[in-house]
Amino acid sequence: MGSFSIWHWLIVLLIVVMVFGTKKLKNIGSDLGGAVKGFKDGMKEGEQGGAEQPAKVTQDAARSTKETIDVEARQKS
Repeated sequence: MGSFSIWHWLIVLLIVVMVFGTKKLKNIGSDLGGAVKGFKDGMKEGEQGGAEQPAKVTQDAARSTKETIDVEARQKS
């Protein structure tokens, strides 16, 4: 990668902009930024609420067993 000059990268960037267009690249950038922000927020919540998480999981598990529907799967012949 170090053997490419700045001109090579500018040509590659120009081709990418021509293929995808600036609007699609802007949308991809904002989606990627939102995903990174959501990941960071999730990591902060995980560090802060570590003790509360197992209790919530057990409550959710108890609730799901009450609402479970027994279904038999059948294959088409």
